[in-house]
Amino acid sequence: MCGFVGYVNQKDVPTTTINDMADRIKHRGPDDEAYFHDEQAVMGFRRLSIIDLAHGKQPMYNNDQTKVLTFNGEIYNYQEIREELLKLGYKFQTDVDSEVLIHGYDAWGPKLLDRLRGMYAFVIYDQVKNEVFGARDHFGIKPLYYYDDGKSFMWGSEIKSFLEHPNFKKEFNEALLPIHLSFEFIPSRDTMFKNVYKVLPGQYFLHHANGETETHRYFKFSYDHIDNSQTIEEDAKKIRSIVDESVKSHMIADVEVGSFLSSGIDSSYVLNEASKLKPIQSFSLGFKNSKYSELSWSSEFAKEIKQKNTPLYMTGDDYFDILPTIMYYMDEPLSNPSAMQLYYLSKGTRKSVKVALSGEGADEFFGGYNTYLEAIPFERYQKWVPKGIRKMLGGIAEKFPRFHGRRFLVRGAQPLSERYYRVNYVFDYHDRNKILKNPSLNQDAGAYTKHLFDDVKGLDEMTQMQYFDINTWLPFDILHKADRMSMANSLEVRTPLVDKEVAKFAATMPVKTRIRPDETKISLRTAAEAELPERVAKKEKMGFPSPIATWIKTEPYKSRIIEAFNSDVAHKFFNTDALMDILHEHINGKSSMQKIFTIYTFILWYEVYFPEDTTAKTVDLVRRTQV
Repeated sequence: MCGFVGYVNQKDVPTTTINDMADRIKHRGPDDEAYFHDEQAVMGFRRLSIIDLAHGKQPMYNNDQTKVLTFNGEIYNYQEIREELLKLGYKFQTDVDSEVLIHGYDAWGPKLLDRLRGMYAFVIYDQVKNEVFGARDHFGIKPLYYYDDGKSFMWGSEIKSFLEHPNFKKEFNEALLPIHLSFEFIPSRDTMFKNVYKVLPGQYFLHHANGETETHRYFKFSYDHIDNSQTIEEDAKKIRSIVDESVKSHMIADVEVGSFLSSGIDSSYVLNEASKLKPIQSFSLGFKNSKYSELSWSSEFAKEIKQKNTPLYMTGDDYFDILPTIMYYMDEPLSNPSAMQLYYLSKGTRKSVKVALSGEGADEFFGGYNTYLEAIPFERYQKWVPKGIRKMLGGIAEKFPRFHGRRFLVRGAQPLSERYYRVNYVFDYHDRNKILKNPSLNQDAGAYTKHLFDDVKGLDEMTQMQYFDINTWLPFDILHKADRMSMANSLEVRTPLVDKEVAKFAATMPVKTRIRPDETKISLRTAAEAELPERVAKKEKMGFPSPIATWIKTEPYKSRIIEAFNSDVAHKFFNTDALMDILHEHINGKSSMQKIFTIYTFILWYEVYFPEDTTAKTVDLVRRTQV
């Protein structure tokens, strides 16, 4: 697990630039550093040693020294691929998975990606062709960015590394602000920095000697093989087998592996399977004297399966004090309130282990979000009420804001691409018009992601929702924060339920084995019942709760938000009176926590990354991180 940086054709750049870029992401790899350079390319690497600790240094070369690799991640089937390459005559100097990538690319080119199972982002520089190849794993567990303004080309594990390059032009991509306010992230290749792009999950790029960059999708999750003959019992049996095998693969390491543990089914199931292989320490986060704390649940479960559990705690001061630092590590603003808990959980876990398992992905692949249940009444409504009548009823309902059934009728007249709650998740179009200083920037969020619903337009609504989440919510929110918050603490997090083989099976499951009107992810719960206490397997999803909605109403946190809502940044981008109205509504009982938090974290992020545009009091953080 590591971090890497690089750039090409920058002869005017000081030789120390690559060191400075790598130092920016030292948290991703504090154990070692190394560099490569020739007349065309420069590459830097920071290592967190997990496998073959004495070897595996990067950058790494192929047998004839013409290709150079930097790699972040783990390849879980590298030993099988290694055997294939040995038969082809390739010679190995180490027992690390990195070497499989450099020889595999030498042997098969981009077709290597079809063989890989794991979490990864890597870049290979071909000295003969003066070509750069970069790839990201199937679901976006590990990050990869590049900057391309037509003159300069650079890449890295995190955007912040580009800040050290003299030819990087740091510009805020204001056109995407309405999209961020809708989704709380940018659900596309674009980022909040102009000319900085994400390599999408299942995608690779080729940067040619002539300066052109092309991208290709080598993998895209699909529901092309749903098997309606499958039953809950059959699917549960298959899930048990696949999860067992996946956890075993994800336990490979030459250092101790721990596990995150909440009160829910996903992390409990992962921990239980891991504990069958060897004793494993778990780590749980909570709040003292709070109804939001899950520690009693998690510690009791760990005790039942005879594994050590370490409880960790955080306070309101911990939460709000760390927010600017969190925004720095995120690279882009992300307003998921659970990120702060994940940061503290990772920080506490890292004191004991270098690697931790986690339960992300189960809800997306197996149908775990309660919002999926609404597909049932809406599909019935659409089946029995003609489209024209639904539109008429929706139009009438909009005129009566206090009508009890208004929301259902209005949404029932909309296509799923506009109605699904993760579209306009935080602010809808009308809300954005109210708060934006420049409403002309506003965009139709539904149109921005409609292509994803078009991909699966012939399928049922629940499956369309899951497909949307697997392609947006999972990589750009869930996995993004998992990577950033763990790697900020030099901790490798592995996600056995976000796995190529797990996803391959999940894509065959019919709706009837995923949800029923009163229960989510029923096959996974049935599988878990055979392994876990019923109270855990049947427990209602809590997410990663926090008391933030209450904290916002109290001092000193309310004053911090009021100060931010009247700051230079707020006046630059927002109608500050409208922001204060939202805060007052929340204080007076109308829940607006996510709206408040999205604006607040954006302001903090902007103050951290664009301090030259503000007089914000983030001096200590800015000095420490040298943004």
